[in-house]
Amino acid sequence: MSDHSWLADDCEELLRAPAGEWRGRTAARLGARAADEGLHLDDLVDGVFAAATVCWHTPPLDSTDTTDAVHRRTATLLDAARGVLRAVLDGYLQQNRAELVRHDAERAAFVTELLTGRAEPGSLVERAHRYGIRLSATHTVLVARAAHLTADITHRVDAALAARFGEGNILTTLREGDLVCISAGGLRGIGAELAHLLLTELGAEGWQVAVGRPHPGVHGLATSLEEARNALDHAAKLGFTAPVLNAADLLVFPVLLRDREAITDLVTTVLGPLTTARGGVEPYLDTLAVLFENQGNHTATARQMHLSVRAVTYRLDRIHSLTGYHPNEPTQRFTLHAAVLGARLLGWPHRQTT
Repeated sequence: MSDHSWLADDCEELLRAPAGEWRGRTAARLGARAADEGLHLDDLVDGVFAAATVCWHTPPLDSTDTTDAVHRRTATLLDAARGVLRAVLDGYLQQNRAELVRHDAERAAFVTELLTGRAEPGSLVERAHRYGIRLSATHTVLVARAAHLTADITHRVDAALAARFGEGNILTTLREGDLVCISAGGLRGIGAELAHLLLTELGAEGWQVAVGRPHPGVHGLATSLEEARNALDHAAKLGFTAPVLNAADLLVFPVLLRDREAITDLVTTVLGPLTTARGGVEPYLDTLAVLFENQGNHTATARQMHLSVRAVTYRLDRIHSLTGYHPNEPTQRFTLHAAVLGARLLGWPHRQTT
């Protein structure tokens, strides 16, 4: 007897049973058992039709059976097979969905404990081994932020990353609305691959990926996660639209915010006079931010802002007139740039500094 012979035997019993709630419930339980034992959908279909074949031949047709009798017997068997197969598949799919939900919950809980260090070390090591993570190794945490991330998208991204980089090198889950991916520290190109997958799932806009720096050990995971999240937060404040951000490239911003009093003084001293300009400070801040983003290129700045080059030049001259600083002056460019970045980080002037 094969390992799955019980399936055809039980299906035969169901096909011979009268239609009704008992047959439906029993068939659903049969499908759930098949899911638990790792059977595939084609195994279920084969089992039902193998049972239907047995039912057709036992008892065998009699030579005295009329054509109408054969048709009635055929219709009855097909109706029974259809109903049993539908119930078996429903039970199978429901069980698989329940298992997927349970797996997601366990994975999310593990990632949360892993990144917060709240779990008992022995339990953490045991579960880490199950997911292929060596806690003493170096890992990198990536965070993807988008408005429409779902569990289904996360599953597809996780499967694609695991297929590309290996299941033991990748752990992806949805955490607090963000897609969080833990990767082995030595992997190359994972940020670009994650961006490519999000482009396929969500289109070209509305998402951003940040890559934390690689760190060793459990505490390193939390550090890498914090770096990636901070990079996304800073990018949102500063208007950075690059699809992939590297935390290592944005280390200057935590430094700026570390001495809040100093950066506040810089912002209000350098940019404060712009608050008196007609139309407010925002057009001038935006012009400076785009200018620095384009390495001081007036033509590129005008194109990005949908302005004429003359309008950009006028705004820069007005900034110079009000503040005494001009971005074309090498000695003043860094001061202006730092002040603009600081203003974005502080939310100035909408959140007035004290």
